[in-house]
Amino acid sequence: MLTYAVVGTGAIGGYYGAKLARAGREVHFLLHNDYDYVREHGLRVNSCDGDFALPQVHAYGDVAAMPQADVVLVGLKTTNEHLLRTLLPPLLHAGTLVVLIQNGIGVEPDVQEWFPSQPLAAGLAFICSSKTEPGVISHQCYGSINLGNYSCTDESFFASVLADFIAAGIDAHEVNYLEARWRKAVWNMPFNGMTVALQTQTDQLVKHPATRQLIREQMMEVVGAAHALGIETINEDFVEKMLAMTDDMVPYSPSMRLDYDYRRPMEIYYLYTRPIADARAAGFEMPRLEMLERELLFMSR
Repeated sequence: MLTYAVVGTGAIGGYYGAKLARAGREVHFLLHNDYDYVREHGLRVNSCDGDFALPQVHAYGDVAAMPQADVVLVGLKTTNEHLLRTLLPPLLHAGTLVVLIQNGIGVEPDVQEWFPSQPLAAGLAFICSSKTEPGVISHQCYGSINLGNYSCTDESFFASVLADFIAAGIDAHEVNYLEARWRKAVWNMPFNGMTVALQTQTDQLVKHPATRQLIREQMMEVVGAAHALGIETINEDFVEKMLAMTDDMVPYSPSMRLDYDYRRPMEIYYLYTRPIADARAAGFEMPRLEMLERELLFMSR
């Protein structure tokens, strides 16, 4: 049986780690502010799919005390990406798969530079979830995850990880890595930044004709950038699907809005600066999203 470690036990890493632990997998959780609480009380997930509690979990406040794992799920915000240089080594053996459940474009290439021989994968989570209090995760809707293989050469091992997610009741699929990253960006780039810039939630953005049109134009910029990078499978139909999905979503504040509200650093680099630069290098400009990036940089001050 594979062993798991969760680095960044927040709304996302905590949710998937808790689901795996509930299904009987051995999962070790690295915590920060709520370590003492979780060590004593465990984790609780209040979920649209049914609440559950884990009264006892393998909880750690120091990565040096954790055992090596077969799979490491990274749920850290990319604003803390530099911490992976010291957080990951105690958890790794030669075959450990590191799954980066993080937002943005360019995450895996940067981490691979630090750990050249380590197998990496992208985790693309489609979920509305937040951590509202110590040890409590509020799962509002959705919950699927796509796994994109970046550098794992052991296909059977990768398939075993995917099977574990599915056995835990998670809607999980293997997808093409680069395509999946840009598909996620179609929703992430407009909605994360716009909820901050206009101080609103997702439902209001899609209800008002002016902002719905602007969101759609921003989404089409992401599609254009993907095409410039050779990803032809993302199209206008996918944009309409994402808008329809947001119509059905509960009123939601994405992670960047929560970070802004709680005065935490926003994930501007991997969500905006890096994909805009990659698109420009491929000959495609993203003027609406570049304007949004500059607004966010101003607001981050």
